[in-house]
Amino acid sequence: MKMCDSADVKLIDFMRSKTGVKTSFHRVPDQAIKCGFGMQGVCCRLCSNGPCRITPQSPKGVCGASADTIVARNFLRAVAAGAACYLHIVENAASNLKAVGLGSTGLTIKEPELLNELAELMGVEESDPASQAVAVANLVLEDLYRPRGREMTQVGNLAYKPRLKRWRELGIIPGGAKSEVFDAIVKTSTNLSSDPVDMLLHALKLGIATGLYGLTLTNYLNDIMLGAPEIRIAKVGFSVVDPDYINIMVTGHQHSLIGVLQERLAAPGASAIAEQAGARGFKIVGCTCVGQDLQLRGAHCANVFAGHAGNNFTSEALLATGGIDLLVSEFNCTVPGLEPLCEQFMVRQLCLDDVAKKANAEYIGFDIQAGDALAQKVMQAALDSYNNRRGKVEVDVPVHGYDDALTGVSEKSLQKFLGGTFKPLIDLIVAGTIKGVAAVVGCSNLTAKGHDVFTVELTKELIKRDIIVLSAGCTSGGLENCGLMSPAAAEMAGEGLKGVCRKLGIPPVLNFGPCLAIGRLEIVATELARALKIDIPQLPLVLSAPQWLEEQALADGAFGLALGLPLHLAIPPFVTGSKLVSRVLTEDMEQLTGGRVILEGEIVPAAEKLAEIIEQKRKALGL
Repeated sequence: MKMCDSADVKLIDFMRSKTGVKTSFHRVPDQAIKCGFGMQGVCCRLCSNGPCRITPQSPKGVCGASADTIVARNFLRAVAAGAACYLHIVENAASNLKAVGLGSTGLTIKEPELLNELAELMGVEESDPASQAVAVANLVLEDLYRPRGREMTQVGNLAYKPRLKRWRELGIIPGGAKSEVFDAIVKTSTNLSSDPVDMLLHALKLGIATGLYGLTLTNYLNDIMLGAPEIRIAKVGFSVVDPDYINIMVTGHQHSLIGVLQERLAAPGASAIAEQAGARGFKIVGCTCVGQDLQLRGAHCANVFAGHAGNNFTSEALLATGGIDLLVSEFNCTVPGLEPLCEQFMVRQLCLDDVAKKANAEYIGFDIQAGDALAQKVMQAALDSYNNRRGKVEVDVPVHGYDDALTGVSEKSLQKFLGGTFKPLIDLIVAGTIKGVAAVVGCSNLTAKGHDVFTVELTKELIKRDIIVLSAGCTSGGLENCGLMSPAAAEMAGEGLKGVCRKLGIPPVLNFGPCLAIGRLEIVATELARALKIDIPQLPLVLSAPQWLEEQALADGAFGLALGLPLHLAIPPFVTGSKLVSRVLTEDMEQLTGGRVILEGEIVPAAEKLAEIIEQKRKALGL
């Protein structure tokens, strides 16, 4: 049976051994022929006169919309959808923190010092942690629900001041985040806006709201509730699955939802329930971004968290091991292809958030105030599934992954590792031992050379050029399962970076965890720029989302462009049908924010272009 390739050789070998299993890898060949109009973004289906397709012979739709208008509308709608996903996450996180602060959950604040730091940053005057939690949560929620005509109050507190100044000059400070999404949908409806530039500026607004709230603030709130990341060595890959346990696989992005289950599974008595069925206990097996978030904070849940198995497109194969007893989903990256495999391998499904409701899953609405009851339902479902399926389904967990991946890297844990300041990293960059920084982030897809192929090979090319790589998103899952986040990967790096890694005992690729951690990378960039007394676009720092997949990635990208970073993509974001939109993103954007999109579908040329940009930035700084 034909299927696409993967950078993860052990994964692909395992899937080839499962002849009766069909996954996304097998469906790629059947979808090899793409719609040319869709690829270029020049198909409009907003009204019943269409769908209209723009061609040289038909340069306008029935209504008169040009390729520029249609492409810009489609792009803004996609960014709005991606922003909405991240804003949903931070909304839930803030609501959960508020409930913790009100004392209605039985949970406690894990990081009161971090809460106090955030409260001071946001101008909260309360000194009691519980009151601070409620006040911080209220400020976040108020900004999300604010009308579009009123700026969100925390942008000025969270943003790097030189960036804030430029955003204000461009008129792209976002108003209420949900209102910005709402009006983006209105703006791109039939016979409304036909101004492509205005729509692209609106996309930047959504990017800022996504970055500062959906990413940065979500990390803050989760760290406060669940514990801050701590650097440690961890096991990754399918080998984290231990058949002696009742294994609960989690998918999604919302750690504050899974955190409640995590707390209850760690409580006394939970293991006894599993032992009655002959298992040694319960384990949470991480998959997709929520698994990477659990991995990031793994030091706080070592007894319950088995480890991170892999990114979005490894999830189907993970079910095929037969070692998973229950699937709990709460957000996206829970691919529909999991549904038939759950039936095939007799895995029961639960869904905690109706935005991720799967067709054959039981929906249990999440309520943090009923955390005990929720956890009991999940444990009972896992126990029932375990009793029902074990002995009927073959358990075949392959040797896969690595035992020594470095995890728990965050803006704070990295700074602590460096001695409390980023100066050692800056000194290495100034000296040229490390040429610069590349953030390789975002999703995994199956079309840019194959599963994780572009991500892994581009990363290898970058570290060969003495460029340290920081990763956040499904890229991290692929890179760690291919060994690039284990200390031995230092041998693949250039002489300068290799020497640093050997001395410190670290890999040349640092794992910041889920896509939410792109917000952590922004903080690192800000701290480096602040130390050098420059603006972010001047840094020898580049951004690549080589295998972006979803609309959320486009919202991430809009944030990167607003920060003024060069953004590489291996696959164009469906805009090539408009010369104007393509020019603004790839050329004119540099004059607006300092950032621009770099489209390069070949691995070595992409690495060369990113390395050249870093060298140009170094020269401009006199390095």
